[in-house]
Amino acid sequence: MKILVVGGAGYIGSHTARVLRNAGLEVLIYDNLSTGFEFLTKGFEMIVGDVHDSKKLAGAMKGADAIMHFAANHYVGESMINPRKYFRNNVEGGISLLNTAVDAGIKYLIFSSTCSVYGSPTKMPITEETPRLPVNPYGISKVFFEEALESYDTAYGLRFSALRYFNAAGADESGEIGECHDPEPHLIPLCLRAAAGLGGELQLYGTDYPTPDGTCIRDYTNVVDLAEAHVKALQHLIAGNPSFTVNLGTGEGSSVKEVMSMVEEVTGKKVPHRIVPRRPGDPPALVADPKRAQQILNWKTKRSLRDSVSTAWKWMQRQQAIAGASIR
Repeated sequence: MKILVVGGAGYIGSHTARVLRNAGLEVLIYDNLSTGFEFLTKGFEMIVGDVHDSKKLAGAMKGADAIMHFAANHYVGESMINPRKYFRNNVEGGISLLNTAVDAGIKYLIFSSTCSVYGSPTKMPITEETPRLPVNPYGISKVFFEEALESYDTAYGLRFSALRYFNAAGADESGEIGECHDPEPHLIPLCLRAAAGLGGELQLYGTDYPTPDGTCIRDYTNVVDLAEAHVKALQHLIAGNPSFTVNLGTGEGSSVKEVMSMVEEVTGKKVPHRIVPRRPGDPPALVADPKRAQQILNWKTKRSLRDSVSTAWKWMQRQQAIAGASIR
């Protein structure tokens, strides 16, 4: 069975490509490399192309049985100041992908959605029945695509799974691939860089949230656990089951300060930081209720926050060693 991994040169896409291959599936990566990195696709066949290029996309879909769609811009802060970019890439590009998939006769699509579709819910943990009330253009773009998937399922029989990630974290245990963004927006790698003296002080965005220690709480879910959920989602659809949407998370939240403490434990180094104003669009807390994923997919996270920090640290050390600037 051949799987087209759109956005497979990115963080979660590259990890999922490996898990798919380990499950015995044939993988073809399609990525425009605007935010992805070619070295993360080493050992895989890849086509460099954009989701807006329907002709090239159609060629990539020949012989494919299913699509995993990771290609999207995903910086909440950037979406607040440049919504045009997010609606063009995440919405218009996504519709281009859907239209091409239907024309190519693709039967299954796994979508990389997000907890940002929920906005700032007051009740935790968050279930799939929580209203979708996004508070930033990034979340709005993901809601739009979820709605499009439902319409294409009804009209064209394109069965889908929308996987609403909470905060992806960590790296492959091998240390060969990991999180790689430019700029890097995510807390764990930023903490690690600060601890290693590579990126200056960590900026701590607000300590006055209505949380126990005043900092934002998130559900940090290991990237390999997320990748494994994609394989289970595909298998579930292929078995003849209807389309579905599930949260992917641990069900446990960690505050910014708790993550900083874990980084200090793993690395043995302090995380230098300074407090700065809140970022617009940041909810105080986002924690998943993962029961539906457990029921439908028999999936639950295996890896802890410590595992995520440890593998991310291993990945960073390896990258610094390759660059000739090993961390001491």
